[in-house]
Amino acid sequence: MEKPSNLLIKLSRRLFTDTNSQEEFITALTQPQPFHPSILWCRKKSDELPFSVESSTVWQPDFIDRLALDAKPGQHFLHNEGYYYCLDFSSVFAASILLTIPSPVKVVFDMCAAPGGKGIFAWRLFQPELLISNEVVGKRLGMLISNLKRCQIQPSVVVNRDPSVLAENFAQTSDLVIVDAPCTGQSLLAKGEKAVGCFHPANINQCANRQKRIIANSAKIVAPQGYLAYMTCTYSLEENEEVCQWLMKKFPQFQAVEVEHLRNYRSHLTHLPCYRIFPQDKLGAGAFTALFRNIETGTKNQLDSEILENFAVIKLPVEKV
Repeated sequence: MEKPSNLLIKLSRRLFTDTNSQEEFITALTQPQPFHPSILWCRKKSDELPFSVESSTVWQPDFIDRLALDAKPGQHFLHNEGYYYCLDFSSVFAASILLTIPSPVKVVFDMCAAPGGKGIFAWRLFQPELLISNEVVGKRLGMLISNLKRCQIQPSVVVNRDPSVLAENFAQTSDLVIVDAPCTGQSLLAKGEKAVGCFHPANINQCANRQKRIIANSAKIVAPQGYLAYMTCTYSLEENEEVCQWLMKKFPQFQAVEVEHLRNYRSHLTHLPCYRIFPQDKLGAGAFTALFRNIETGTKNQLDSEILENFAVIKLPVEKV
């Protein structure tokens, strides 16, 4: 058993008031246990499911299956052929806030897209006219493009631009903007992985400042009456509730949306409706999620197809020459 650091103990006390919850949280990170894998069906489910499926949660859409602990879905030929996408069940929890959004959703902008799971979830749910997947880190583009191609996510465009450039060129164009924000990745510890310095205040503050910059530029892309989804896979308040509170002050036209099916997971750390899952819940390593709506009235701007064409790293379907 790994001895908990003082910074982890301090965080547990900020997150939970009772000592039992504090101890359960610390144990989940210092003695990680396996979580059930899950898959997102990009096409119609196979008539004969190749895996043993667990019972569904109330917030689990019908195109998601949670599998037995020993399942290896990434090794099956259906995965290679793009029938489904493998994802952590915590990601399903975070993305489930999108179930609250009414259709139609014609343009989806996934701001921090790699490896592609949240955008694929939105594409499967809404079947939008266009999915724009942005990834600013060049070395992560390969996995994003590979997943979108394999799963035949189209029509879609992959771009590689700073959020400020996108906000300047695509203001108020998108019905939904997803920000699965880069973070300290504290939940990696619950998977038995490394996340060096994830509890250090300097790293947390650096991530929080970057998250505010990303979400501010993303908010500018949301069309009137459109939605902004914010998610992380970390636990610190500075990267979660405090970012949401900052957004509301910076952009008063955004209203936090109650997500009824996640009411049992509502965060007690803020008055805003936002939602958390922790590793001791035994559903996944952990996630934070919140949904906002731009309550302004007005006309949605049209995407400038020429600018989008110039920004595109790749378009799916790939046009034949």
